[in-house]
Amino acid sequence: MKKATACVHSGNANHNPAHGLNTPIYTSSAFGYLDTAENIYPRYYNTPNQEVVINKLCALEQGEAGLLFGSGMAAISTTMLALLQSGDHVVLQRDLYGGTHHLVTTELGRAGISYTLVDEPTVANLEAALQTSTKLVYIETPSNPLLKITNITEVSDWAQQNQIISIIDNTFASPINQNPITLGVDVVIHSGTKYLGGHSDLCFGAVITSQKLRDRIHATAINLGGSVNAATCALIERSLKTLSLRVKQQNANAQAIAEFLQQHPGVEKVYYPGLPDHDGHEIAQQQMQGFGGMLSFEPAVDGSDGAEQLMRQLKIITPAISLGGVESLICAPAKTSHIKLSPEERQQVGVSDELLRISVGIEDTEDLLEDLKQALAATVAAQLA
Repeated sequence: MKKATACVHSGNANHNPAHGLNTPIYTSSAFGYLDTAENIYPRYYNTPNQEVVINKLCALEQGEAGLLFGSGMAAISTTMLALLQSGDHVVLQRDLYGGTHHLVTTELGRAGISYTLVDEPTVANLEAALQTSTKLVYIETPSNPLLKITNITEVSDWAQQNQIISIIDNTFASPINQNPITLGVDVVIHSGTKYLGGHSDLCFGAVITSQKLRDRIHATAINLGGSVNAATCALIERSLKTLSLRVKQQNANAQAIAEFLQQHPGVEKVYYPGLPDHDGHEIAQQQMQGFGGMLSFEPAVDGSDGAEQLMRQLKIITPAISLGGVESLICAPAKTSHIKLSPEERQQVGVSDELLRISVGIEDTEDLLEDLKQALAATVAAQLA
């Protein structure tokens, strides 16, 4: 099935004796076991509602198996702890989502796991960081918040040659725009709170991989207990049915906004892989089916106060934390997603106080452009006053 069809029909299971089209919500935390092949329990990640969602995600990401978690960070932390042990080493790109960066810098050392952050995950830099104890390479593309593009095939090929497991955070792209497993990546992780949920009302994470790696992650996941309840699973399943429609509109809106901002005299820099002058544009064209609904820009303002003043002028685009929903959101990464990084660490990854990140929604394109136009004009006028 094509992706739009798979969003609606893949993973569906006929659990309903009344022949309803939607999967019933199994509210039980207790299941009978005498006549079952395995014990069913929410913390074992094997309830009907959990499995229906995972089957749909596996179809979209073209993976064999997966797991749902209570958050994206639960998915990331559980996967790392399952595949690493004391004495192991992991290589990661430096410009990661702030929560992932904080996890790595504060928790891995406590578990006896060492790590190396590379400025760009090129083969040369990965090779320079390689140790005899290296077990994982972890990338994020497009990256948060500067939309840097990593060549997925080069990284996955390098990992395979060195018998290292490759992991990617595919949250910004979504399965509609990018399928890393088809490019050789071993494990795909999503903060499902974002595009997969898509309505700013769910918190969950997902891991899609091979059956073999899923089983390794599953063993640790049972111990850590970060599973998702049936009611949330039902909402996830509902949301996934419109994923393709939502993402395609977000792609189109983001492209239009990026082009508008790039030409605006009140904007110094725009970060969006759909722009021809973006450093990763050519690679993105090769490995993505769409450039995504995320972009960042640096307005010509003085520090965080000027950036905040601009956000306060907006009428439709809402200053708020998170991303991927149907409504357009804006935030300053220095005060939100990357607030746990020190000023020096933010400077290292290029996150300035002025930087603003937009999660583009599904609103009418012209309304979004007009909103940005009036906000930029009002901010410039205020600075000149």
